[in-house]
Parts: sequence; C-alpha cells; structure tokens
Amino acid sequence: MERISLRTNKRIELIDITSKVEEVVSKSKIKEGICFLFCPHTTAGLTINENYDPSVREDIAQTLTKLVPPDKSYSHTEGNADSHIKSSIFGSSLIIFVEDGKLCFGSWQGIFLCEGDGPRTREVWVKIIPEE
Repeated sequence: MERISLRTNKRIELIDITSKVEEVVSKSKIKEGICFLFCPHTTAGLTINENYDPSVREDIAQTLTKLVPPDKSYSHTEGNADSHIKSSIFGSSLIIFVEDGKLCFGSWQGIFLCEGDGPRTREVWVKIIPEE
C-alpha cells in the first residue's frame, strides 16, 4: 500500500490527485487490475468528477456549503459537524479499473480529495490489486 500525503489550503475544497494516483499505478508495474483508494479521515472524502474545467470544483464546493452550511445548529459541537456530513456525501473510498498499466476513466474524469475541514494535512491510501 502506498500513501499519498498532501496539504489542503481551504476549509472546503476539491483537490485533483489524479496525477499522484497515476504515479502510484505506474510505479506498481501492474498492467491489469484495480486501484483501490481510501481516505482515512472523517471530515474528508473522495470523488471522481470532471477535472478539465476547474469551475466544476468551485461549483461543487459552493453547492455543498449551501446544502450543508457550517453555521447551522448541529448536535456535534466541535464546530465541524458540517464537514462530517459532507464527507459522508462523498464517501471514503473509490475503485478504478487498471488496464494496460493505466487508470480507466471516462472523458474529462479525474480523482479528487474533497476537503471539508481544512486546511489540514491529509492522506489517501492507494492499493493496486493485480488481476488474477
């Protein structure tokens, strides 16, 4: 298993980690299989979405803030209840096919770490499982 470590810069942001995951896949030398990604944080998550136009990331972050506002009265009183909810919307893991040593995506797709309680140092765990 490989660990990708990164620093987020805003309370809510989507960071494109596609190239970092591609490096792990390439380094593994596995030609066919799956890439399993896991985010071990309760206030961050993972998603696949368009990585061509950066405004998509901003639209997602702004819409999440409207849907799950940080200043609402929540039972969880640590000040980051909205971040826990946002990470649950995204989820903590992804599976992506690997073929011919490369991640398989649709048009314009990329992988994003979805920060909900930054800025922080985050990790994404990556495991490449070969096809048997």
